[in-house]
Amino acid sequence: MPFIDIKTNVAVAAEKEENIKTAMGQAITSIPGKSESWLMVGIEPEFKLYFKGTKDPAAMVQVSIYGSADSSAKNKLTGKISEILGDELGISPSRIYVSYAETPDWGWNGANF
Repeated sequence: MPFIDIKTNVAVAAEKEENIKTAMGQAITSIPGKSESWLMVGIEPEFKLYFKGTKDPAAMVQVSIYGSADSSAKNKLTGKISEILGDELGISPSRIYVSYAETPDWGWNGANF
């Protein structure tokens, strides 16, 4: 039950949004046991986001997962997320933050797992 929430100050065309969503579906498999079949992706384009005092292209990505993952899996996913946003939106990896939140409780379909 992962959720990838992307906030960026870049405009995102519909085609780019679809490409990002699809690529995130593949990237999430970097975390063992996670797949696109349970993935939710949020994309907030043209978000008022400043990094290092500028409005240059940047992104804040929050990855929430049910359970936990080891650091090497998260590191691999961070690399893939940075590559995807670089390829699709032209954002330098040095202007992308990725944070992770793990939880033992996750609700779906009216109940918790």
